[in-house]
Amino acid sequence: MNFRDLVYRLYARRVEGRLDHDQVPKHIGVILDGNRRWAKASGGSAVQGHQAGADKISELLGWCDETDVEVVTLWMLSTDNFDRPEHELKPLLRIIENTVRNLAADGRWRVHHVGTLDLLPAETQTVLKEAEEATSGIDGIIVNVAVGYGGRQEIADAVRSLLQEHSAKGTTFEELAEIVSTDLISEHLYTRGQPDPDLVIRTSGEQRLSGFMLWQSAHSEYYFCEVFWPAFRKVDFLRALRDYSARHRRYGA
Repeated sequence: MNFRDLVYRLYARRVEGRLDHDQVPKHIGVILDGNRRWAKASGGSAVQGHQAGADKISELLGWCDETDVEVVTLWMLSTDNFDRPEHELKPLLRIIENTVRNLAADGRWRVHHVGTLDLLPAETQTVLKEAEEATSGIDGIIVNVAVGYGGRQEIADAVRSLLQEHSAKGTTFEELAEIVSTDLISEHLYTRGQPDPDLVIRTSGEQRLSGFMLWQSAHSEYYFCEVFWPAFRKVDFLRALRDYSARHRRYGA
């Protein structure tokens, strides 16, 4: 361990020691951004960057476990990412599949897919479904893996699901118009039954949501971190929690 690493470790312990666990967010959403730029800066390939980003996930979940976080949503692949060239997209999907398998095999996390399965290759769909089934009984952190995810797509899918459900019940359009509400739509989101994210973290210095959890993040706090995702450290995570705990959430009041 070099001197710089030692200083960071000591600083992380200091920040953690001052952290109020009663003010820790219960649900954290993370936009895992900057893999390719990290790889470019390091002289590596995009695939190496994505793999380094995938390897960081287990560390993050360990930190969340230590600080009593209950739900983590990881944006691993957006609907827009399907526009990437085939030579990058295919290896990225394999990395995601291996990551999801490892999360399920860990035995501590309850894996839940959020996104549109129909957009994904059959093998990726199978991995996600098997991970959900294998971890459904685990009483640990819920890990939402957002793969093939888009915020607008989620809302469209929720409305479609709502309409299909009430059509099957024989509900008329007029009757549905009378009962439709934000709560009713929320029951059809990918994250139904879960608390909305208290805190959304985005790495790489970009300060935008890019469509991440548009519905659920209406009252979320945001934390934008300059560091690229593969270089995200425990001290960066603790700073985000410290920043969150210092804010006064008014929910529009």
